[in-house]
Amino acid sequence: MDNSNKSSATKYYVIAWVFGLLFYFLDYVVRSAPAVMIPELSAVFNVSTIGLVSIIGTYYYTYSTCSLIAGIALDRFGARYSLFAGALILGIGCLLFIISSEFAGNTGRLLQGAGCAFAFPGCVYLASKGFSPKSLATAIGFTQCLGMLGGSAGQFVVGPWIERGVDQKLFWIGSGVLTIIVAIGLLLITPNPKAEQQSTQQLHSKGFLSPYKVVFSNLQSWLCGIISGLLFAPTTIFAMTWGVAFFKEDRSFSFHDATIACAMVPMGWVFGCPLLGYLTDKIGKRIPVLIGGAVLMILSLLQLLFLPDLVPAYVSTFMLGVASGAAMIPYSIIKESNPDHVKGSATGAINFITFSVTTLLSPLFSRFFGKTLTGAVDKTSHFQAAGLFWIGGIVIAVLVSLLLKETGRNKRLTPAS
Repeated sequence: MDNSNKSSATKYYVIAWVFGLLFYFLDYVVRSAPAVMIPELSAVFNVSTIGLVSIIGTYYYTYSTCSLIAGIALDRFGARYSLFAGALILGIGCLLFIISSEFAGNTGRLLQGAGCAFAFPGCVYLASKGFSPKSLATAIGFTQCLGMLGGSAGQFVVGPWIERGVDQKLFWIGSGVLTIIVAIGLLLITPNPKAEQQSTQQLHSKGFLSPYKVVFSNLQSWLCGIISGLLFAPTTIFAMTWGVAFFKEDRSFSFHDATIACAMVPMGWVFGCPLLGYLTDKIGKRIPVLIGGAVLMILSLLQLLFLPDLVPAYVSTFMLGVASGAAMIPYSIIKESNPDHVKGSATGAINFITFSVTTLLSPLFSRFFGKTLTGAVDKTSHFQAAGLFWIGGIVIAVLVSLLLKETGRNKRLTPAS
């Protein structure tokens, strides 16, 4: 009877994981879609382009901070109520985007970031409950793929809709309603968390934030977050926020071509995340693949900036996306660098550090390159300078990677001295 009950619970965790995948897919759709409707949203909120990008960037304020809350909530209360709350908050944030008010725009984007912070940690949590250890890595890899596919759809699909004259408010209404439906599904399907709460009482007996004391006292945790943030930033800030505008203004791309070029970055993630993850498992080492991916990002950007006629832009951005899958490798390293009883909180911690880096870099890029976008005299030099800004960050990530301790299974290939 116990085995039957366990099997039934596992089945429901897998079904809940599927709903979690929809949540994570919508997370990336909502995160990337504003990049293809900047003029329309500027008109709705009655702000300038810079003002709108500032609104869009507030997403990362709450995403980074609420990642910590998500980790604690999942460890303490289980997935049912945590994911329901996250998806519901995201849905409300989407619906606020139909209100013609700058305040509504800022509030909506803050809520979107807060809700999305629960998506990836929640999917990993559900996968760990529903799949055996042998298939867990595959489940997490598929989770990453679907999220990145959502990021691509946020531009690849939504962009043509906007280009054909579809009202952007319809997109936000549809996204909000669908996300709330997913939230209800998560509430109804996810198994009762009472047993989980009992099993984590000892873990939290030393204090509500005790898991984070363990994670944040580990230098490797900080290094993982900084590296991941520096590798994510060129894709999340440049390609998914500013990319369309930069390709249109500095490279004279049509809206359609600019959208395709930027949408190929998250499309590259779809292949890069599982591919680079597979390579790390194949060779039994994390750091060489991490550095190799970062170097490939640099080469892709250099070609796009200085040899743009060598291959079409969408090929360059696709390769950038594939290589940026290396940003997920620190997510494995941080779990392997911390004790088993804080692995849930470790995911929240790296999300917090990663997107704190993004939050710091976004206003810097906007100030030095976004404000000069329309007024730049030498468009080519402006585009190149903007790209070199991100290359500098990737170089720093490579240097910081040299300080990481290898956690792969082949971390000790030579006898200890």
